[in-house]
Amino acid sequence: MMDIPSRLLRWAVHATACGLLVLAVLSSLREDRVAVAAGGLALGVVYAAGPMVSGGRRVVWLGLVTAGWVVLAVAAPPFVWLAFPLLFAYLEVLPLWGAMFGVAVLTSAAILAAAWHAGELTLPLVLGPSVGAAVVTLLALACKALRREVERTEQESPIRP
Repeated sequence: MMDIPSRLLRWAVHATACGLLVLAVLSSLREDRVAVAAGGLALGVVYAAGPMVSGGRRVVWLGLVTAGWVVLAVAAPPFVWLAFPLLFAYLEVLPLWGAMFGVAVLTSAAILAAAWHAGELTLPLVLGPSVGAAVVTLLALACKALRREVERTEQESPIRP
């Protein structure tokens, strides 16, 4: 049986990441910040390599993507919002305790970067990323639970393909 909810979520996350990245790169180009736009393209290439990375190298990949995101989030405001698809990567790659820690740190970093660019810390800048992180976490955990249920059901089924 196909794990349709997880596949749909994965595609939606990748499409969101791609869309946000394109918008951020175009915004940087409009501001004549070619180096920042080039960094965005480089981040896109590293991010796109994620599905091809396996095993322990996935943590290295996640670290590279995170480092690139930090640099770009500080460089230009549109890159801050790439934190949301990155949260899904944390929840997919890391064990639950590490993912929860990573989600908290990444959400805090997104809040701080957004506030730094805005020149002040406002309630919407705190609530937006916080609520987004909570929703991302619940969606990812729900899909993992569905995946486990599908695997359990397939193992118990007397009819095997």
